[in-house]
Amino acid sequence: MSSLFRSFFDAPALIARHGLSSIITPDGEVLDIPLSEVRDTLRQLPPPLLIHGPATLRLLELPPEPLPAPWLDLLELFLLVHPARNVTPTARGLALELKLIPPDDATPLQADILYKIAQHLLDELAEQSAQKIATLHLLLPTLRQAGWSWHDIVKDALPAAKNTTQHNRAKEVDALKIWKRLPQWEERAPRPPAGSHSVNQQEARKRLSALLGKDAEPRPGQADFASATSYAFTPRDVANTPNIMLAEAGTGTGKTMGYIAPASLWAEKNDGAVWVSTYTRHLQRQIEQELTRLYPDPTKRHELAVIRKGRENYLCLLNLEDITTTLLNRSPQQGQSGLIPLVFLALWAEATEDGDLMGGDLPGWFGDLFQSGLLNMIADRRGECIHSACPHYQSCFIEHGIRRAQHAQFVIANHALVLSQAAWNAMLPQDTAPGNLPDENGVPTRYIFDEGHHIPDAADSAFSLVFSGLEAADLRRWILGAEGGRSRARGLLRRMEDLMERLPSLKESLQELIYATQKGLPRPGWSSRLHEARQARLTPQFEDTNLPEEETSALLPDDTDEETPSLDVIEQTPLTQPAEDFLQMLDMHLDARIAELQMLTRGEHGHYPRQECDLHPIPTPLRDRAEGLLTALQDIVTPLDRVIKHLQNALEEQEEEPDTAFQQRLEGTIRSLHRRALSRLQGWINMLRAIIDQPIAQPSLPTYVDFIHREPLPSTRVLQKGHDIALNRHWLDPTIPFAGTLQSTTHGLLITSATLRDRSPNEDGDTGWEKAERRLGTAHFLNPPMRAALMSPFDYAHQTRAYIITDVSRNPTIQAQAFQALFEVAHGGALGLFTAIRRLKEVHRRIHEPLGMKHIPLYAQHVDAMTNATLVDVFRTETNSCLLGTDAMRDGVDVPGEALRMVVMERTPWPRPDILHRERRRHLSGGRPGDYDDLITRMRLQQAFGRLIRRADDRGVFIILDSRMPSRLLSAFPDGVPIQRLPLTEALADIDGFLNR
Repeated sequence: MSSLFRSFFDAPALIARHGLSSIITPDGEVLDIPLSEVRDTLRQLPPPLLIHGPATLRLLELPPEPLPAPWLDLLELFLLVHPARNVTPTARGLALELKLIPPDDATPLQADILYKIAQHLLDELAEQSAQKIATLHLLLPTLRQAGWSWHDIVKDALPAAKNTTQHNRAKEVDALKIWKRLPQWEERAPRPPAGSHSVNQQEARKRLSALLGKDAEPRPGQADFASATSYAFTPRDVANTPNIMLAEAGTGTGKTMGYIAPASLWAEKNDGAVWVSTYTRHLQRQIEQELTRLYPDPTKRHELAVIRKGRENYLCLLNLEDITTTLLNRSPQQGQSGLIPLVFLALWAEATEDGDLMGGDLPGWFGDLFQSGLLNMIADRRGECIHSACPHYQSCFIEHGIRRAQHAQFVIANHALVLSQAAWNAMLPQDTAPGNLPDENGVPTRYIFDEGHHIPDAADSAFSLVFSGLEAADLRRWILGAEGGRSRARGLLRRMEDLMERLPSLKESLQELIYATQKGLPRPGWSSRLHEARQARLTPQFEDTNLPEEETSALLPDDTDEETPSLDVIEQTPLTQPAEDFLQMLDMHLDARIAELQMLTRGEHGHYPRQECDLHPIPTPLRDRAEGLLTALQDIVTPLDRVIKHLQNALEEQEEEPDTAFQQRLEGTIRSLHRRALSRLQGWINMLRAIIDQPIAQPSLPTYVDFIHREPLPSTRVLQKGHDIALNRHWLDPTIPFAGTLQSTTHGLLITSATLRDRSPNEDGDTGWEKAERRLGTAHFLNPPMRAALMSPFDYAHQTRAYIITDVSRNPTIQAQAFQALFEVAHGGALGLFTAIRRLKEVHRRIHEPLGMKHIPLYAQHVDAMTNATLVDVFRTETNSCLLGTDAMRDGVDVPGEALRMVVMERTPWPRPDILHRERRRHLSGGRPGDYDDLITRMRLQQAFGRLIRRADDRGVFIILDSRMPSRLLSAFPDGVPIQRLPLTEALADIDGFLNR
């Protein structure tokens, strides 16, 4: 397919928006027309030049177009020229990135800017390196074959390649096979243990001053923060007693550079690594950018400051090869448009810093631009890495990152990764015998937990257990691989073929493992059978057993796989399975217990509302099913344990004749089997034993909270109907395992946030700190923590106002009208925060068009198909836009300046009244459950208010549309903030006077 255009000037240009859209026709006519007329106008024109075609179609309420897209999307051209450079996917975002408009220009852009952007990008294309130009010449035939609309224009703009021979199809195909030319890592000598030299307060202050330079913005308290946090970098005096520092630093203190100063000194003095842990991916990148002051040389920074995430965040070259090979082998009649995003991924893979697909230098709009599931398909999301057996092992981005982290000074991770690796290390014996494998990331001794107020939530997630249909089916898929359909999932049999060649004794145990898994874990179609059993149970008049079972109605895409393990011992799967029997009994138990059945009533979008009940007391039928499942799981663990022992024995024998590649393969496989299968199975077995051996009397202070919940299957994974049922086990106090896993290996621990303490009225400072220590888990460590508090330098009394609106009911129409009026009086720059996704979507549906008519674009989490980070980038760039979000937007969003001048909360953010919260408020509140609720709510209010003022010259207003908000919660706001309870009309006038004077 050839492009419709030889020049982009031949195409019309379109910027679609609510209100007046800007269109330039091919003959140069400039049109500003309402969105309602854009569709009719476009039907009379050739495909336009635009930005973000899929988002434009959604705005125009048009159905999505399959690849190859007929329009000329400037984001695709930007990817070609700058494959590893992020940009806000709007006309203003591109124009600012390319420096085509001044940063302070806030006037609405017209469609003519698109021609300037296109010309600028094509000019940059002509200035690319000779190597990049040669690569593009090799990739262009593939793009032409795939029908890429920019092909002819780019081909004409691209300079001739220098010193090239005649191209042939083999060379063109090889250009797409990026895995053949990526750099390879080489082994380095192991890093010695870190030293124990301390960092004193004066050194920390001096380092901070050097990092900031003479022209830095003065931040009162930052030097005090740096000197106080140096305590975490002093050597511990007694085993299992790390030095802990709790440092609360108000917004604007500059805490990131404040802790980088002593941490960098410690890393240099002791040749060790400091692990900085955050709750959000976005803050990981922010910290990396702050380290530019310490490592201005990009090459040095790349080696000494490493971002680490779970493997599922990174590009898997083997998965990429599989998909690329499949598409290249298609005939033109089958369609090869899927090669277009693969060309861009090949260019990105050659330019990326670390291969991070999720929040790295691959733009967050990439997946939405092409194929929503593509990134999941090329990431290592199934835990199937075969490590050194992979042909791309030495080019692997994940392995590159692991090796850089082993010799870095700063490793920037997230709470989930840090806690999971700490839990893994804590399970291992303390000796270093073969088979006692430390985490591949090493065992850190110094941690900084930024966003430390999230430690309880992160620990709760890291140390909880769940047995559900999805979890059990996922383990079955990991062990067995594909079982019919189109999935590329590889089972253990395929992944361990190379090991079986060298260790034939593995085969028998693997055969037993696969057979036991087939017998014990849910078969494909389990969700359909679970759903149908419940429907039959609740509506007996429809019990017709003569109809064939339609298993495909609720299969997961990963359940419909294309290959089956080919071992002779595999027999036909039994008709009944212990896991499915247990799940159905959980379902029955839940229906018997819940207060309001809503038997056949479905919630939004046809889904079941989330329902839950206590596990105890346990009925006899459920205990019987638990015994059957326990036996089945033990039957899986027995051969799995033998497989691991075979591998460990082979690893021990490597001491006499070391084979490094084989040793790494064994270590990686043992880690994978432990983490992905054995630890999960053992956790399930422990839960089931607790059911079977239920004590007659429950303890007054339980260790765990066990409950059952039912919820709809994720819409991205289910084809039609279905739900999942789960048995959950959470620690009553999740900071107990948090402390237990860190105290033995950690020497120094810094926990910092702007909101460590609750601002409860009528409490002194010591009481607030004691509550913080209990909540964060430091009370479980042997050594009591040191404390430091630095106040925010902002003048909240003059920079902010807070309003509680007294006359806005919870009627959706009234709430939407209030949001619209508030956003209009602020002229954009507003963040709306919701406690329920359903209400967020309802408000967005009602107000996005009228706001657009007034040149106030409205974006929304759970509505716009962009990552949260991309939405924040758009919000930050489009200074007159508004953004609706939930919890993820309440914490960790940094939008300084005019882009954020109003925060509106639709309700008081009370904790969700579920079983887990009920048990914690009952047992951890000190006998005052109401105070426990208030504490959580005030902490949420503090975080939400903290989004508002990020710089000394910011001004903003905070609004709550909830007349029922009690006055005792107002202490969550900083001292001096003027707080008023007003009707909406009076508040609008006051806000207008404050913001717009």
